[in-house]
Amino acid sequence: MTFSASQHAQPATPPAPAGSARRRGVPARRARALAVAAAAALTMTACLGPAGGARVGQADASGDGTLRIGLLLDNTGPQAFLNAPQLAAAKLAVKEINAAGGHKGKPVELLPATVSEDTEGQAKALAAAKADVVIGPTDSSRAPGAIDVLSSAKIAMISPANTAGGLSTYDSNGYYFRTAAADVAQAPVLAKLAKDGGAASLAVVFEEGAYGKDVSAAVAAAAKESGLGTATVAGFTPGQAQQAAAAAKAAGPDAVVVVARAGAQGAIAELNNAGLAGKKLILSDGAVNQYGPGLGSKALDGTRGILPGNFASAHFQGELVSVDPELKDMTFAAETYDAVNLAAVTAAAAQDDAGTSIAGSLIAVSGGTVPASGDPAPSGEAVVCKNYQECLDAVRAGNRPDYDGESGPIRFDANGDVTAANYVLYTFGPDNTAVRTGSETSTSAGT
Repeated sequence: MTFSASQHAQPATPPAPAGSARRRGVPARRARALAVAAAAALTMTACLGPAGGARVGQADASGDGTLRIGLLLDNTGPQAFLNAPQLAAAKLAVKEINAAGGHKGKPVELLPATVSEDTEGQAKALAAAKADVVIGPTDSSRAPGAIDVLSSAKIAMISPANTAGGLSTYDSNGYYFRTAAADVAQAPVLAKLAKDGGAASLAVVFEEGAYGKDVSAAVAAAAKESGLGTATVAGFTPGQAQQAAAAAKAAGPDAVVVVARAGAQGAIAELNNAGLAGKKLILSDGAVNQYGPGLGSKALDGTRGILPGNFASAHFQGELVSVDPELKDMTFAAETYDAVNLAAVTAAAAQDDAGTSIAGSLIAVSGGTVPASGDPAPSGEAVVCKNYQECLDAVRAGNRPDYDGESGPIRFDANGDVTAANYVLYTFGPDNTAVRTGSETSTSAGT
């Protein structure tokens, strides 16, 4: 599957050069590991269960009074740097939660974390350690094994990084959530960028695979909804984009959206050869990179692209560095921090630390709309809160906390997906390097 990154420690630094270990490692949810084959396998083989389950079910209090939080750190090799920001963010959140009194007057426990690609094994160990909620994993392709173990143990699970579309309908019996937006959430933003640029029609050139097919189809649908015409949708395999570029050229679009990852540079080069370059191009999150001399002069001059997430505030970065002075990257930090806080706030609102109680109240506490068939608890007037102390004050005042954290509003739907996704906008210069130029938000009604 895919995995996405979040905030970067260097605010002014645009995406990393193509081919680097931290590919697209910018302030939003970057550093995606390319695993298209695994993504396709999950989409094809996932057990498609109904939305809801424990997310909307009523639960009797069954916790032991101690809230235990586990981490699934599954990054090794070139991606090992992704572990540190998640661990630092979890430690920071637990530190603040305990400074505010913990859960029911007892300290929240962050269980010892290990690093392993065997997420199923890690999940079993965390279940044995009596975890009530588990944060992770990073890689979407490893999520099913962990989901199967943790949902059977009735342990809530919140991934700060999973973006694969198939996970929205993977059967977790309602125990799985994610603070990272699904890949397809970017589609309305890509269509909007085309329209904002004056386009009346667009072409979509996409890399074959689950990511390319899902996002390109969503872009075409979003274009139609916004009144844009779709001139053509053409697929390619990495290194073989000439025919797709020719199809886009023949269609005569006002803009071309490139949805790709590994094959992005080759596709852009072929589009340039076909006379489609610069301001005509719009890049999906997977295609945003620092190309520099890797492409012809001015190939991307005026091109726009997006990366998911909010730009990390200086305060948040400083707090993370106070936890880990060696921290160099903040990928996934905001989403991890929010996942831990959501778990603790929900336990406070439900007055119970059991995984079933947490899963049953996460939608409401995140600001999402609980389906009519579900239990609307916790009840009370919704009050937006930005940290554990503010949310705890809302609970004590008889209100329902609506947690909006470092990654922005969460608003889980019945599938455990966020329904508000933030994106950082980048614009390329004549040297084919990108600079941050704005932000965009994508929202959905949920399901």
